[in-house]
Amino acid sequence: MDLFITTFESVATLLGIGVIGFWIIKKEIVPGNILGLLSPLALEIALPSLILVNIIQNFSPIDSSDWWQLPLWWCFFTIIAAGLTLIFSFVSKKNFRREFSISLFFQNGIFFPLAILAGMFGNDSSYIVSLFLFTVFYAAFFFSTYQFFFEKKGSWNLNWRKIIHPVLIVTIIAVLIRLVGIQDVIPGFIISIFSLLGGMTIPLIMIILGGNIYVDFHKKGKIQSIEIVKFVVVKNILFPLIFLSILFLIKPSYHIALIILIQGAVPPVTAVPLVTERSGGDRAIVNQFIVSSFILSLITIPVMVWLFSMLY
Repeated sequence: MDLFITTFESVATLLGIGVIGFWIIKKEIVPGNILGLLSPLALEIALPSLILVNIIQNFSPIDSSDWWQLPLWWCFFTIIAAGLTLIFSFVSKKNFRREFSISLFFQNGIFFPLAILAGMFGNDSSYIVSLFLFTVFYAAFFFSTYQFFFEKKGSWNLNWRKIIHPVLIVTIIAVLIRLVGIQDVIPGFIISIFSLLGGMTIPLIMIILGGNIYVDFHKKGKIQSIEIVKFVVVKNILFPLIFLSILFLIKPSYHIALIILIQGAVPPVTAVPLVTERSGGDRAIVNQFIVSSFILSLITIPVMVWLFSMLY
């Protein structure tokens, strides 16, 4: 029960910050059009800073001898998720199938797991380092494949600046620093600078999410209740239960299994509405999927983590 409460509080904290972001834009404390300017600050400066500091301070190649396996486990997770997405996409209406599929496939792979693992094990835990190594290629993968869901003949356009993402670059640099063993020569004030920058990652990204939800609220379109129910049943309940069953069969190491379970249980990544709109999809229905999944995750994620604790 303690694990359920800890996970519940972690998810509630995220959603609470999102509500504050909603309120900030609603009260016009800052204009809504500033949200687009804040996203690069969160994803290309704050998040890489957080990753850099955590890996340099908390990663030990000797103690975590299986660290190199984590990206391979991410590949395993992604292949399973792709198969499940293909199967379950057919439960949606044909005119919403692209939006349904992209929202199923791209999970909130960093921010939700980061908050949950920090709540369970502390901000300096090696589990957070494992998360960053697990998702080292996720940003590059996302920006290079999301167009697949809305592909039109001659429309494929790779943005190498997004693919060679600061998250990928910084993670590789930080791991090399630890492998070479030169972390002790980095001045303390440099680490302090990046620590302060990294500390604003989660609050900033959740404020942006809450603000975007308010902006989109005025153009939410018709509420697709049946499609929303289908989506949250698949994304919030069936996905994690299937991954839990797979983990029970193959039984990887605890820290790997926990990360995979959380990846399977979290709601969609917050960038899905934006890339959906850019690709000519229906942003309104994607926002309905995300908001519903976020709200339900307040209960479903703690339940799934509790069920996981029964197996491990």
